[in-house]
Amino acid sequence: MDAAARLAHNPTMTPRELAEQICRTLRKSGHQAYLVGGCVRDLLLGREPSDYDVATDARPERVLELFPGSVTVGARFGVILVIEGVTEGAAEDEAEGAARKGAQVEVATFRSDIGYSDGRHPDRVEYANSPEEDVHRRDFTINGLMLDPETGEVLDFVGGREDLRAGLVRAIGTPALRFREDKLRMVRAVRFAARLGYAIEGATFAAISAAAPQVMEVSAERLRDELTKLLTEGAARRAFELLDAAGLLAVLLPEVARMQGVAQPPQYHPEGDVWIHTRMMLEGLQPRASATLAWGVLLHDVGKPPTFRSAEQTGDRIRFDGHDEIGARMAEEICRRLRFSTADTEQIEALVANHMRFKDVRAMRPATLKRFVRLPRFEEHLELHRLDCLASHGSLDAYEFVQRFLRETPPEQVRPARLITGDDLRKMGFQPGPRFKEILHAVEEAQLDGRLQGHEEAVEFVRGAFKA
Repeated sequence: MDAAARLAHNPTMTPRELAEQICRTLRKSGHQAYLVGGCVRDLLLGREPSDYDVATDARPERVLELFPGSVTVGARFGVILVIEGVTEGAAEDEAEGAARKGAQVEVATFRSDIGYSDGRHPDRVEYANSPEEDVHRRDFTINGLMLDPETGEVLDFVGGREDLRAGLVRAIGTPALRFREDKLRMVRAVRFAARLGYAIEGATFAAISAAAPQVMEVSAERLRDELTKLLTEGAARRAFELLDAAGLLAVLLPEVARMQGVAQPPQYHPEGDVWIHTRMMLEGLQPRASATLAWGVLLHDVGKPPTFRSAEQTGDRIRFDGHDEIGARMAEEICRRLRFSTADTEQIEALVANHMRFKDVRAMRPATLKRFVRLPRFEEHLELHRLDCLASHGSLDAYEFVQRFLRETPPEQVRPARLITGDDLRKMGFQPGPRFKEILHAVEEAQLDGRLQGHEEAVEFVRGAFKA
């Protein structure tokens, strides 16, 4: 049974099983093959890796020959994606479907990278025959380990195991050179340190601080994705404190950096300034929180610095009048800058715009409250509010009120079927146009408030309130 047949024969492989089988196949064909990078780091730390990579001396064309149906994902760099269940001749859409369903492993040929003119990609690569040559092109020592899956032997050419024991993120070789090669590595250093609870080694940290302004040379999409990982991997507070300490925060998100030192009224925010409050909320974010919730938490008070007015100015206490509205506009600008999707931008903007409404929920008319809880992904609004309370005054009264309302109110009362339609309005003599929306909204308001119960009541309401 050839390699492709073996992959198809076992359609329920885990990524680790697939990676180990790839290594076995390569070795039986006379090649070197090792697990490499983050998966080795995580295995040595007793963590289950999220994905697996294999490094080999086999050239890309040989990998494709051994694993027909694999996908070339980095032709210039010798990277092949081996997908469980994909065989030679598979159509492109079939391969994509298999990639979504089955395990997949990137197989990269040992190489050296020569020159980085664009600050991300090597100008050219030279294939290598030894694993040591390959390791020296990688980013951090803890990601430069290789593992023989058959014997358990670890190849360590850069002191990665020692740094794992010491809890250090250290660049391989000359830190400044590693960061010139790919500026995003500066943010990745912060992410690894935060997620693992490690420190960044002194020379590596100094190189990040010196090169911090250059991080904006990285594409907006890559920055967005890396920052989102910082926010959602379970160590967001530590990550953003490190970004700040390294000088990256002021470059990447100056609007967030400006929260520092912005005082808040102590009767509502005994914890301290806006930055302290935001960091406390970030600490409360659960691992794998949605990206939109995480960004909503980070940006919910971004409008406070430009709206700050002191107690001397207001005559009573510190105020941030309109900070939710201004913050929503700022959040939208940040999302556009980082090239978020339209849907994610709208949700993050909505989270910022609506976070102050919870203070009024107990005084809201039934219709207003029902419309409020009908906001898209309302569970994110509710969770942001909970974190907001816990990181400030500590009272969850409004949160519990809304929770109780949602438990006790049947869904059909929150989103009732319409009592009247546009066709009904036409039959009553109204002409289609903007007024239709006004009338239908008024009917729904009365319905949500409990003032209208059926179609006939709605018709009488319209006839009494509007002239055809």
